[in-house]
Amino acid sequence: MVTFILAIILLIVGYFTYGKVIEKLFGVKSARKTPAYANQDNIDYVPMSTKKNAMIQLLNIAGVGPIFGPIMGALYGPVAFLWIVFGCIFAGAVHDYLTGMISIRNRGAHLPELAGKFLGKAMKHVVNIFSVLLLLLTGTVFVTSPAELLHNLMNGWVALGIIVAVIFIYYIASTILPIDKIIGRIYPIFGILLVISAVGVGVGLIVTGAPIPELSMSTLKNLHPAGTPIFPLLFLTISCGALSGFHATQSPIISRTLKNENQARRVFYGMMIAEGIIAMIWAAAAMSLFHGTDLNELINTAGPAAVVSEVSTKMLGSIGGTLAVLGVIILPITSGDTCFRSARMIIADYIKVGQTKILNRIWIAAPLFIISFLLTRIDFNILWRYFSWANQTTAMIALWVGAMYLVLSRKFHWVASIPATFATIFTFTYILNAPIGFNLPMPLSFIGSLIIAVIIIGLFWIKAKQNMNEQLPVDLEKVA
Repeated sequence: MVTFILAIILLIVGYFTYGKVIEKLFGVKSARKTPAYANQDNIDYVPMSTKKNAMIQLLNIAGVGPIFGPIMGALYGPVAFLWIVFGCIFAGAVHDYLTGMISIRNRGAHLPELAGKFLGKAMKHVVNIFSVLLLLLTGTVFVTSPAELLHNLMNGWVALGIIVAVIFIYYIASTILPIDKIIGRIYPIFGILLVISAVGVGVGLIVTGAPIPELSMSTLKNLHPAGTPIFPLLFLTISCGALSGFHATQSPIISRTLKNENQARRVFYGMMIAEGIIAMIWAAAAMSLFHGTDLNELINTAGPAAVVSEVSTKMLGSIGGTLAVLGVIILPITSGDTCFRSARMIIADYIKVGQTKILNRIWIAAPLFIISFLLTRIDFNILWRYFSWANQTTAMIALWVGAMYLVLSRKFHWVASIPATFATIFTFTYILNAPIGFNLPMPLSFIGSLIIAVIIIGLFWIKAKQNMNEQLPVDLEKVA
């Protein structure tokens, strides 16, 4: 329990300390006109309040990732707490803040456009493919996972196929209609369920004195599953809640609705910290209520959704547990809708098609939903493995974009380049070692990842020097 409470405290302290350091380092300009006003189109560029932006950002980024990921990460024991806390404060929240603010300074641009500007034109095409792939995989997972939870919650009274169809209909509407018509109106309601879910389980853990394992040398050595090394698998298993490239696809949505740059720390950095707290609660709940072998068996037989149901019912009773499960169901739904919305915006920007006309939005979005429907026929565990790799690769790229921006701004780039380097190493170690990748022995995979990281760092500085010689402007927006 001490480790758990201390971890929550560290996350909160991180927001008020390191969050302010990052904000001051970047340099907020309150007089600068944000894209919400400079490019207002009442579709995607719409000025909205800070509270609404913060809630939308939290619900956008907090899908099943900060719940299912930490539940599976709980198999590694309390070492998962370390990655959630330090990953969130020094990597994930920095990643989210930088991508959001750099997007604001560049007319609400999405990651592919930013990568093309700062890392080279070729990267624009690569990141565009990665981003759309990631959003399709995430959006599909965020159709099937809440549908299964709802199906279980209703004891199979409503057919799974019908639930999937209803979720798809909602996603289509929220993708095509202006952001303030559906998303901006119903997210506050969804937010209440989210708070009830997370706070209820968290308070339940403390009040009941749940036996949450403490961090020690013994737990570091013995609790992770045999044959599954902490590095790099833990960093791929727990992404949302620590560091997630998916967030780089979501922050530009809010960069187009933020009224003032001084709201960015609360919206981008702060909501990542909030997601970290959610991840901590669910990781702790899974560790406390199930022994390692029991948890592993339940995940393998019924999936993380079964753990959610078990935890919610045991901790809060039937009524409270139902509300908690509803809160969990809300998370993927409120990320799935913006997955497809973000994909539509990225493709529109890439092919330079305006989005004020509804027909333009429809013909871009329609193929996305057709592909996603076909992907729902694939096993969740297979999708999740590819999601983890694509997600952390996107995070790696986004952090290098942030590092380049800071280098060109003559600012302390290490806050981005150090986590970018770390993400590069564990991402390439994973893909070189994993069966879905090159299936190389772990020692060879690690050495290979170090060599690749050195090459990438070298290319980064070559590009940085080129950008400085060409005096590449880091910001496109002008001061109002």
